Amino acid sequence: MQLAEIAPEPFVFDRAQFLRLVDLGTFRGHHVQLVNGVIIRMSPAGAFHHSTVWKLDDALRRCFGRRAMVRAQMAFAANSRSRPEPDIAVVPAGDSDAEDPTEAFLVVEVADSSLAFDRTVKASLYADAGIPEYWIVDLNDRQVEVRTKPVGGRYTRSEVFSPGESLAVPRTTKRLRVVDFLTTRRAS
Repeated sequence: MQLAEIAPEPFVFDRAQFLRLVDLGTFRGHHVQLVNGVIIRMSPAGAFHHSTVWKLDDALRRCFGRRAMVRAQMAFAANSRSRPEPDIAVVPAGDSDAEDPTEAFLVVEVADSSLAFDRTVKASLYADAGIPEYWIVDLNDRQVEVRTKPVGGRYTRSEVFSPGESLAVPRTTKRLRVVDFLTTRRAS
């Protein structure tokens, strides 16, 4: 169930309204995203999260070269009421100065505290947008959930990969070893 469905009389924003608020500096000092019309404050990411995103971004850029754009932590226009910022979105090659992309063939979220949100709300959002493949890098259980075959706002297929396995990179013949991008937490 979405927040906008259960909150008493929520004000639901569309992307254009949200972007006007961003341009006015309304959220200065806050990292927010628009999901299903609701403005959500994003949790701060730590070094463990950033390191995993950086490694995965680097690996995917090497896989795709100039055949696609690998966008790290940048906005994606999922629908008229959503402008999430996935950790990685692989989108068709094109003009990088254009508006937020509306098409992607792979979206990745790196999750620890956001795991439940990424498995439910974000998964539904990306499936509804027709993203053919969605990876959730679960930092807590050290695994990657690969969701495919979106139908009716949900993914109908899900597989889990551990550090000893490798993932097929969509639209390429390449594979990525999970251990190569899943950062190991160091004891403090």
